Amino acid sequence: MPFSIKRKKTRQISVGGVKVGGMAPIAVQSMTNTFTSDINATVAQIRRLEDAGCEIVRVAVPDMESAGAISTIKKQISIPLIADIHFDYRLAIASAKAGADGLRINPGNIGAAAKIKKVVDCAKDFNIPIRIGVNSGSLEKALLKKYNGATPEAMVESAIRHIEQLRSLDFHEIKISIKASDVFRTVEAYRLLSQKTDLPLHVGVTEAGALFPGIVKSALGIGMLLAEGIGDTIRVSLTRDPVEEVRTGYEILKALDIRKRGPEIISCPTCGRCNINLFDIVERVEKALLSNPVYVKLAVMGCVVNGPGEAKEADIGVAGGDGTGILFKKGKVVKKFPQEMLVDVLLEEVAKISQNISGKRE
Repeated sequence: MPFSIKRKKTRQISVGGVKVGGMAPIAVQSMTNTFTSDINATVAQIRRLEDAGCEIVRVAVPDMESAGAISTIKKQISIPLIADIHFDYRLAIASAKAGADGLRINPGNIGAAAKIKKVVDCAKDFNIPIRIGVNSGSLEKALLKKYNGATPEAMVESAIRHIEQLRSLDFHEIKISIKASDVFRTVEAYRLLSQKTDLPLHVGVTEAGALFPGIVKSALGIGMLLAEGIGDTIRVSLTRDPVEEVRTGYEILKALDIRKRGPEIISCPTCGRCNINLFDIVERVEKALLSNPVYVKLAVMGCVVNGPGEAKEADIGVAGGDGTGILFKKGKVVKKFPQEMLVDVLLEEVAKISQNISGKRE
């Protein structure tokens, strides 16, 4: 019997034109690593993120120049933009006035209740949501003392306090994140929080690290929670080009059969029987299809004899060896051609499928 995920239904909010929570598709987001005040660089990076499928983007707002840049940036992008605010409530207000579609704050470092109220009042005026972002590294000192460290329980208590603070101001357009830099604390904190609130949850493992450790931590942490039905939007945190965060996010969703964007590539790990440069071929296929949103299951195999059978679940696939390439569909060989044409033939078939699907949508 196939595994089925029973997703928890949460309260739905809107971030620009993207619905979050309430059984809406789990949105994939990222954050720019440019200086927000460098408008050209920031817009260029966001457009690359859009091509990769990013649905919500966040920008750092460390100063008033960055806040002011939001209005110009917004005119040149097509996805919702969230302003990431720390310490200075005035930056949140300036960002909202500049057209931000949402605010990310940590109420614990914004300061006095009066300052938080000013941020909330501004968010009401502009009808934008607020994400409460609780991180293990910035918990209140009293909670660290009470729980003897940044435990999941301490993180949850901090989150609930902040939620109640915003609700006491009659503000309810809230989503929340509760992240640590290790998998187990992150997962346990989200599990506990999910039991205590119906607010939409932004899921991720913070400061996950460089490409490989970051992908592993994120896949485990985000994947475990999504498999349990917890999470309404995700962000993979990598010390890397943020486009890789979006790619990884979709691969996690794809592996869990939650959302399928872009091709799924099956390829053999190679062995002594493989006599073609499969590493290079797979890499070329991946790069060529980075921005292709159409889901299709592809296979790139290193053996013309066993390849089709080993990848018979693939919609289309290629295999090569001894100078000969083959194209197969659902395990059946449909065409032979020179081996050097492997990539071209596969990409031509993907283009046909993409055009066919696009035509049906129109």
